[in-house]
Amino acid sequence: MVQPNPTPAQVAARTTSRAERPVVGEEVSGAESIVRSLESVGAEVVFGIPGGAILPAYDPLMDSKKLRHILVRHEQGGGHAAQGYAHATGKVGVTMATSGPGATNLVTPIADAHMDSVPMVAITGQVAESLIGTDGFQEADIVGITMPITKHSYLVTDPDEIPRTIAEAFHIASTGRPGPVLVDIAKSAMTARTTFSWPQELALPGYHPVTKPHAKQIREAAKLLAAARRPVLYVGGGVVRAGASEALRTLVDTSGAAVVTTLTARGAVPDSHPQHLGMPGMHGTVPAVAALQKADLVVALGARFDDRVTGRLSSFAPHAAVVHADIDPAEIGKNREVDVPIVGDLREVIADLVPALEAEHARVGKPDLAAWWHQLDTWRETYPLGFSPTGDGHLAPQHVISRLGALAGPDAIYAAGVGQHQMWAAQFIRYERPRTWLNSAGLGTMGFAVPAAMGAKVGEPDREVWAIDGDGCFQMTNQELATCAINDIPIKVALINNSSLGMVRQWQTLFYDERYSNTDLHTGHGTARIPDFVKLADAYGCEGIRVERENEVDAAIKRAQEIDDRPVVIDFQVSRDAMVWPMVAAGVPNDDIQYARGISPAWDRED
Repeated sequence: MVQPNPTPAQVAARTTSRAERPVVGEEVSGAESIVRSLESVGAEVVFGIPGGAILPAYDPLMDSKKLRHILVRHEQGGGHAAQGYAHATGKVGVTMATSGPGATNLVTPIADAHMDSVPMVAITGQVAESLIGTDGFQEADIVGITMPITKHSYLVTDPDEIPRTIAEAFHIASTGRPGPVLVDIAKSAMTARTTFSWPQELALPGYHPVTKPHAKQIREAAKLLAAARRPVLYVGGGVVRAGASEALRTLVDTSGAAVVTTLTARGAVPDSHPQHLGMPGMHGTVPAVAALQKADLVVALGARFDDRVTGRLSSFAPHAAVVHADIDPAEIGKNREVDVPIVGDLREVIADLVPALEAEHARVGKPDLAAWWHQLDTWRETYPLGFSPTGDGHLAPQHVISRLGALAGPDAIYAAGVGQHQMWAAQFIRYERPRTWLNSAGLGTMGFAVPAAMGAKVGEPDREVWAIDGDGCFQMTNQELATCAINDIPIKVALINNSSLGMVRQWQTLFYDERYSNTDLHTGHGTARIPDFVKLADAYGCEGIRVERENEVDAAIKRAQEIDDRPVVIDFQVSRDAMVWPMVAAGVPNDDIQYARGISPAWDRED
């Protein structure tokens, strides 16, 4: 049986020898207790920036032999870096900030981690207990501000509570449905004296995530899957978070079902697997979207039935019975009525479902899926992903990203910003393993890519890490290139520069009569290049390369791969008229998917 996630005490016991463990009962300051608690729970890296309220914690942090602190240039960058570290490694990411504006600058990455179920602990300083509620200098009620976007929040005013709180925070962040936990610690608690005592057990009476699925529900799901003639496995990011990708491949092979992987699940099933149809949803492949619309059974694994996948919800998968498995019971039935609900850790769900399905096959035989696969293969042949040459002399962004994926390969890690380049990266790079594709899916945060890539490179230093960013996103967090250069974090940035807010411009083209209101960024295309990204890269201690011709693309990527002593920024000058296709416009049925502008599949002739 798959074991549940370990407690912090178990983690510490495995990773720290008896001689290295903190002395229980030793008198320390609250600030020292914070550092010792982070060491005890197995934290490795803290992305942060000091300020008045958190400053007491930074003094003992300087002496830690186990914690690496990386001084970021903005708290948002620190939060996204912690996310990237967690995305790539599966461990809990840690970020630290001071009170007031330092803490509020973490709101965006906390919300991002909450939407995408990323395990993260944010530690913030708070004004002294005597000043709380007085509108003291740099006071903000960060617990109240973030309560809707955290899995749990703590305000610590008693230094004796620091070890237990941090142990609980890591346990809550990493178990059940992962997510962000905030620990706000008053400055007075950091400066007070306390006796350090690491909890050997956690008492969380209201927190008991269900990991073992109900056997009856597993049997019902197996019966439906064994009888279905048009089955689809709808795989969400929960599979990646649960570490269930390997088990999922067994289920895919056993079931014979078609598989689609959402934006957060790319790599959960290899793109090379013959049953994998690609990504569903607004900018998914035609076969993936069509399969869900024509399915008679949808088995959703760690997916949310969000609007970007379903289109108009009332018309989504209209012929399908639904099995929905998720660690979070609140997600099941939230958007779509479910025939068989399964609450549990997906590793255990799939581990139980495979033998149950094999037993059904032995009892009733395997279903005949030949007609279904004939239809799916026809869609794949008729509507492959592709793109047209540009008409303005600039690079085709799809070509750039395709070549990047081909040259960097499936073992590289790719972190994307938000917009057109994000969708092209999801479409045109082939993902063969989980945790190689990092992006802000639920919240859609511009500025995610560079700091997330930084965190991923810290967590996986031996892997090639690329940030695929747009010129709009890049200008929101590119200051973290300084962090990368100073701390020997040699990420590579593929800047898909169309001198525009590309996705907004695409919508203006399609839905606003080509009225391009406030989407021109003047970063290329014959304008003044404000800023000049090559010069900016140089100013940050990075290698800057500009590419304007197709025959320069491969050489620039290979040059970046050769450089491993500093970050690299490649400014790819791409066409602003390129669009992301296929597309399901917001609020319309998925049946209305457009393969390209003005071209829609003729479903009636293909049913």
